Amino acid sequence: PLNSGTTMEVETSPLAQVAAMGGLELVMPEAYASGPCGDLLNSGRPVVNFDLAGESVDLPTMTGSTYSAMTFSGQVPGPTLRVTQGDVVHMTLTIPGDEVTQHGNDMHASQMSSKPYMGAVKIGETGEYCFVAEVPGVFKYHCSGVD
Repeated sequence: PLNSGTTMEVETSPLAQVAAMGGLELVMPEAYASGPCGDLLNSGRPVVNFDLAGESVDLPTMTGSTYSAMTFSGQVPGPTLRVTQGDVVHMTLTIPGDEVTQHGNDMHASQMSSKPYMGAVKIGETGEYCFVAEVPGVFKYHCSGVD
């Protein structure tokens, strides 16, 4: 309420607030992969290689039985990747020739889908994609791109 007894309506939706500040401009287009890593590996930025294998493993349960699980490099959860903001992440995923299923990988830190770049990695092959680690935080990665 103002002194005159009227109320002032204020638009508080996030989109309205962004519009009131002049909108958003994408300032990090280089964070997105360009083909099979394109120029990112030669960009002059530090490159962190993250090499994983998609492997089926029999894991024990608390009851003493086992279950078959698709793992990243034989681990659940998969290996931890640590990078510094601005580094190029070079992700490779290899599916061994004796594996029973194809596999994929999606890293939420990339802020994009890996499917157009890596997709389903076939048995006995290796897929790759790259991105610039621009967004700080803790992110998960998981199987993706398997049709």
